[in-house]
Amino acid sequence: MNDQTNSPSQKKLARLFVLSGPSGVGKTVLCNRIIPFFSTKLVYSISSTSRKPRENEIHGRDYFFYSKEDFESAIKQNQFAEWALVHGNYYGTPKSFLNEKIEQGINVLLNIDVQGAAKIFAEYLDAVTIFILPPSLEVLKERLKRRNLDSEKDLLVRLSNAKMELEQQNKYHHILVNDDLEKAVVELKSIFEKYI
Repeated sequence: MNDQTNSPSQKKLARLFVLSGPSGVGKTVLCNRIIPFFSTKLVYSISSTSRKPRENEIHGRDYFFYSKEDFESAIKQNQFAEWALVHGNYYGTPKSFLNEKIEQGINVLLNIDVQGAAKIFAEYLDAVTIFILPPSLEVLKERLKRRNLDSEKDLLVRLSNAKMELEQQNKYHHILVNDDLEKAVVELKSIFEKYI
C-alpha cells in the first residue's frame, strides 16, 4: 500500500473523497452510513445551496442555505472550490472548509453532482472519486417518486439529467451499484479502507 506523505513530519496525506451519481440513487444515505466507520478520520463536507430548505433540513447541518444574490456574490469572491447551477438552484463547496480540514490531516467526503465533481478533479488531483449507479433508470424513477419531494415536472428534469450524468461514470476511479443498500455500504467501506 502506498503511504503518501506531505512532509517527513506528517502522516498519511488527507484526501477528498468525491461521491457522485444521479439524484435519487442513494448518495446521501450511503454517505451517512459510511461516516461512522471513520469518524475520527473523515468529515462530511456541507455544501452551500440557493434552494429553499426542505422540511427538517437545518442550516449548517444539511446545507448552508444562501439567497440567490448572496450565492452569486460568494461566486464572484471565488469562495467555492466548485459550484454549479443544478435543477435551477446553485450548489457549491466552500474552499475554506476543504483546505482547513486537509491541513489538519482530516479526510473530507463530498456528495456532489458530476458538474461539481469535474471542477474538484481539476483542483484536487489526488481526490478519490466514486460514482454511484442505480440498478436501472426504472428503479431510479421509482425511488424518486417514492421520495415525493418533486413535482412531475421536476421529476422529469431529474430523470433527463440522470441520463446525462450516467455518461460521466467512466471518469471516476470507482463505480458502485446501489442495488442492495447493505451490500453497497460494505463495498463502499472497502473502498475507503484502501485510502484511510
